Amino acid sequence: MGYTRIDKTMADALCQIVGEGNYKTDLESLDLYGRDYTEDLCFTPELVLLPSNTQMVSKITRYCNENLIALTCRGAGTGLSGGCLPIEGGVVLGFEKMNRILEIDTANHQAIVEAGVINEDLQNAVQALGLFYPPDPASKGSCTLGGNIAHSSGGPRCVKYGTTKDYVLNLEVVLANGEIIQTGANVLKNSTGYHLTQLMVGSEGTLGIVCKITLKLIPYPPYRSLMLASFNNAREACATVPAIFAAGVQASAIEFMDRKGVQLSTQKNNIAFEMGEEQAYLLIEVDAFNEGELMPQCEKIYEALEAHAVLNVLMADDSETKEKFWKIRRSIGEVVKQHSIYKEEDTVVTRSYLPDLYDGVSKISEKYGFETVCYGHAGDGNLHVNILKNDLADELWEKVLPIAIRQIFDLCKKYGGTISGEHGIGLVQKPYLDIVFSEAQFEIMRGIKRSFDPNLILNPGKIFDM
Repeated sequence: MGYTRIDKTMADALCQIVGEGNYKTDLESLDLYGRDYTEDLCFTPELVLLPSNTQMVSKITRYCNENLIALTCRGAGTGLSGGCLPIEGGVVLGFEKMNRILEIDTANHQAIVEAGVINEDLQNAVQALGLFYPPDPASKGSCTLGGNIAHSSGGPRCVKYGTTKDYVLNLEVVLANGEIIQTGANVLKNSTGYHLTQLMVGSEGTLGIVCKITLKLIPYPPYRSLMLASFNNAREACATVPAIFAAGVQASAIEFMDRKGVQLSTQKNNIAFEMGEEQAYLLIEVDAFNEGELMPQCEKIYEALEAHAVLNVLMADDSETKEKFWKIRRSIGEVVKQHSIYKEEDTVVTRSYLPDLYDGVSKISEKYGFETVCYGHAGDGNLHVNILKNDLADELWEKVLPIAIRQIFDLCKKYGGTISGEHGIGLVQKPYLDIVFSEAQFEIMRGIKRSFDPNLILNPGKIFDM
């Protein structure tokens, strides 16, 4: 589809909606808003607009729809699938000025926020009131809740508490024609018509523009224990995960890290950490409302660890050690990006098949001469596979990488999983979606897209082709 290029008259009209100081036209800014954390991709928009309320978003969207201008929404640009890249140019809508926590309702355990609120800012605000918003991506200190909605983001504690989709009660959404709707109601139970709220969550800005969000909160469990278990091989570490659940423990986090990931993270962050011969680690956390509930859970976990040939278990007995262990884990993705050209895949299977997935990834990497760094949310079967280019020749990298990725995703399907657990499809996973979706499924999704966005202006070119 051909989109209208923005001329001066159009640019002036759009800039007038947001007002002076709330738009960007200089090349440096356009380049910045044309990137996210997905590899080194850049698609330069023609104009960046920074609205401060829903009415502005509505006016912008209506104008773009009437003039067939591509419109792409952007949170903090921390995505890893190219979901916010403006591949058709046009307008990028930035949400940094719609960053207010509008209400924290302690009586009903709810929060109403704008889409540009930083995840960790909400977590801190509600925790001060004894409440908890669990979804905690690695980028929680910078990612926005609107972006989390776009991908139904997860994080370490989702193994116990669920992902973003489990906390969204209602959304204020601007449709492609500029109309403003509520997708649901601010209630815990809702069996009224189609569930438009859940349809929006994970749709990556292709169906509507999320401006306000009503989120469910839960009481904050103030007590936590954290242990770092090391293993002689990665398969044994992965196999331990279902055993922990079988022991009757609902851990609040079970994170997997391979040796290379821990090495890179500790070296790049100058973290003192002694390593022996271990090849893999599990970072395991339990939480509770009563401190006395922690030790019985830890004892059951230790028994499961011993049954799977654990080499060593380190208990984080103070806040400094806990912060160190979590920094090692949360930094792996960033340090891999610094270490080499890479490709990250967000694989997910049922957790009992995690050992088989890891073994399969290792064999594929060996076959094609890649080095991989694997880490992720082992508790829910979500393994992040980072394929490193290192010194591999450019021609060979470009030729065999798509073949290897397809084979990895074939494994995901074989083991009852899918090709993205929390990063979304965006741009870079589009070529592989046929592995898990039939043509009938594509047609249903295309029909939904046409109903919401008949002119195809919203985040064009993402997830699947029209």
